[in-house]
Amino acid sequence: MSGSPFGFTIDARDGRARKGVFRTPHGDVDTPAFMAVGTGATVKALDPNDLRAMGAQMILANAYHLHLRPGEDVVRAMGGIQRFMAWDGPMLTDSGGFQVFSLEGMRTVSEDGVAFQSHIDGSRRLFTPEIVMALEHTLGADVIMQFDHVIPGESVYANSLDASDRSLRWLERCLREHGRLQVLEAGAGYPQTLFPIVQGGAHAELRRAAASAIRSMHDWDGIAIGGLSVGEPKPAMYEMLDIMSDALPEEKPRYLMGVGFPEDLIEGARRGVDLFDCVAPTRMGRTGTAFTSEGRLNVRNVKFRTDPAPLDGRCNCSTCARFTRAYIRHLFVSEEALGMHLLSLHNVHFLLALMRDVRSAIAAGSLDAWSERWLERYHLRPVSTS
Repeated sequence: MSGSPFGFTIDARDGRARKGVFRTPHGDVDTPAFMAVGTGATVKALDPNDLRAMGAQMILANAYHLHLRPGEDVVRAMGGIQRFMAWDGPMLTDSGGFQVFSLEGMRTVSEDGVAFQSHIDGSRRLFTPEIVMALEHTLGADVIMQFDHVIPGESVYANSLDASDRSLRWLERCLREHGRLQVLEAGAGYPQTLFPIVQGGAHAELRRAAASAIRSMHDWDGIAIGGLSVGEPKPAMYEMLDIMSDALPEEKPRYLMGVGFPEDLIEGARRGVDLFDCVAPTRMGRTGTAFTSEGRLNVRNVKFRTDPAPLDGRCNCSTCARFTRAYIRHLFVSEEALGMHLLSLHNVHFLLALMRDVRSAIAAGSLDAWSERWLERYHLRPVSTS
């Protein structure tokens, strides 16, 4: 859209993969990109300065969690999500759809929305498309997500159809409310853009139909692919991404939600995905597991008790530059908080560096050969799986 503060430029292609730049009011994002997850306005165990130092460009937070604590009005009173958490780069907020639908036994779904109990204090809440749009506008991120109906990845066709159709109906309501709020808040802060979410489970027909309906509804600044990595086998996820590569517009960025293991970032990029996010690097970092170029490493393993090597000899993060496996193991065995910080920092850095390598391979036209070598080393020579 002419004059929009959002835009997407593709600089290079290699097969279905694209190297580009996603433009936002808070800065540019080089794609394909991994976005660290700051669920409650913090990327767990990391300072925003850590993220900047390792080259993070865009991060995200979760509307559900921020609604419950501290509340969106508090965030707005503090100047919006970026100022509240001292992050001045691009941000995205997830609508909370996944979170409320994961509250099995604590929520009721209707055409109007989802009534649920807070997992914190048991209070009754209601999320509708309109309420969620108001919530995300109040938080103030650059990119906001529609409220959608999320179901398990291996759901049968009928359930997937019901959820996909409801997500499309809710998207129409989100779009109307987003437009209304933009008019009301014109000039009150940074502009925002709404991303729709393609649902449909592992059913090709439903995915294609949802993508077509979304494309006909509006000229979006980007489109998300949801409902994957939620229990379906990886081959099924890759098959759906192949379908989305053909069904979604070439000129718009594609965001694969909730996916962030190294092999999935590579396979997603090969299939034309531009943006990724996942809690895995910090969640695994807090429990003692590190990504390395030769597989995952469980730093609690006794064999690392006197190991003088860094977590990954190919990594140039500050953790690997300064500390040994033996020391980091000691931190976890002793339950020292520094261990969680160092591993989380390494894991996020690892994925950001991986995406830089993916972008370089796309620019060189060598992504397939590079990724095959990388994945072979990663899968066939694991450091530790225990």
